[in-house]
Amino acid sequence: MDSIKKIVENIVLDPQFADLFAIVKGARNGFTYGAKIRFPHALVMVFLFRSGTLREKLQIILKATFQHARNLATFATVYKTMMLFLRNTSTEGKESSPHTFLAGLVGGYMVFGRGIQSSVNQQIVIYVFARVVLALARLSVQRGGAIPHEFRERVTSNAWPVFAALSWASVMWLYRWHPETIQPSLKSSMKY
Repeated sequence: MDSIKKIVENIVLDPQFADLFAIVKGARNGFTYGAKIRFPHALVMVFLFRSGTLREKLQIILKATFQHARNLATFATVYKTMMLFLRNTSTEGKESSPHTFLAGLVGGYMVFGRGIQSSVNQQIVIYVFARVVLALARLSVQRGGAIPHEFRERVTSNAWPVFAALSWASVMWLYRWHPETIQPSLKSSMKY
């Protein structure tokens, strides 16, 4: 048994396998994080807004949890594999800024962009999109960003209130005049 442990330890510590283990670790972390995030959310949402037997509700919760976990694990695997491929085929032999964008593009398309768009995938992508918009807004007002220095302070102090107000104004207008366009879970929570 000790000899098997030693062999496994040598393989795990061998730098030759570091990239492979980074991909495996990314998949594991994506799966774990997806399950930790989705399970409590699905539990609350299903028991608040869904009808059905206890068994049916548990099946919905487990299905959503597994889908979220699987998709984040798959994305991490595709992303890290693409990064490895791009780094190894690069003339410099190292990671560069476009590599991360391209790997994210391929992973996002393969995992979240193709096929039937489930509510789980829509929620993940909308969550990511909202965080990206906020990050790009912050980036635009940083030194050297897109906003000239003389306007930076005014934009920084007013950006959030304007963003919040426009978000709520838009959703209320859509809910009142075009409710069929609103994502079903949002509409359901607004109706509640």
